[in-house]
Amino acid sequence: MKIASGIEMLELQVETFGSCLELNPTLIWDDETAILIDTGTPRQLEQIRAAMDKAGVFLDKLKVVILTHQDLDHIGSLPEILQESGGGIEVYAHELDAPYIEGKLPLLKGNPDSMAWQLESLPEAERRKLLTLVENPPKAKVDKTLADGQKLPYCGGIHVIFTPGHTPGHISLYLEQSKTLVVGDAMFSVKGILMGPHPQSTPDMNTALRSLEKYLDFDIQTVICYHGGLSRNNIKDQLQKLIRK
Repeated sequence: MKIASGIEMLELQVETFGSCLELNPTLIWDDETAILIDTGTPRQLEQIRAAMDKAGVFLDKLKVVILTHQDLDHIGSLPEILQESGGGIEVYAHELDAPYIEGKLPLLKGNPDSMAWQLESLPEAERRKLLTLVENPPKAKVDKTLADGQKLPYCGGIHVIFTPGHTPGHISLYLEQSKTLVVGDAMFSVKGILMGPHPQSTPDMNTALRSLEKYLDFDIQTVICYHGGLSRNNIKDQLQKLIRK
């Protein structure tokens, strides 16, 4: 889905826990480079390629991948993307989540212990398949670590906003030129209404809620949630309501 000039919200489909879900990585580009924010689950490279082709941006133009955080459904296809590119793509993430992405530490929420309650509800075949995945999660080197307040000189300027709570190193990204906020899992959207953070998947809700206050420093017209997609109506009012709660 086209959001603005040089911004596409990808719509990836994935079957998980017996249902079909949509994931929404964000693709941004200009004449010089393309950047992908988050990479879906493992084995979604072809979906990503097809979505990029549809937007008129081919995979060989991709120069940077920014990960909002370490969760399996955000880092999943990163190794496949890097292998396909044959080099030349830099990976960015916050320093607190980088060790998990690189496999130096086990993913906080993508491991057999943390997912035990979900695994128990699955049929045996699906449980074994998912267990194999979480025991051998995707991993990749993080080339550059990001810090709160940093501005990346790509595509009109990308502001890094440190928004921990969902994970220790969760970040959001403000695309200055289009006044678009990419929130990862700091919030989710239901039919354009901002919700969240999601309690069941957010270990530190107090910190996550305080993180939302940082958004008020920006002039936001559009929000892209990784789960639920787009929100464009009265963003500041919606944020203030969430913060008050």
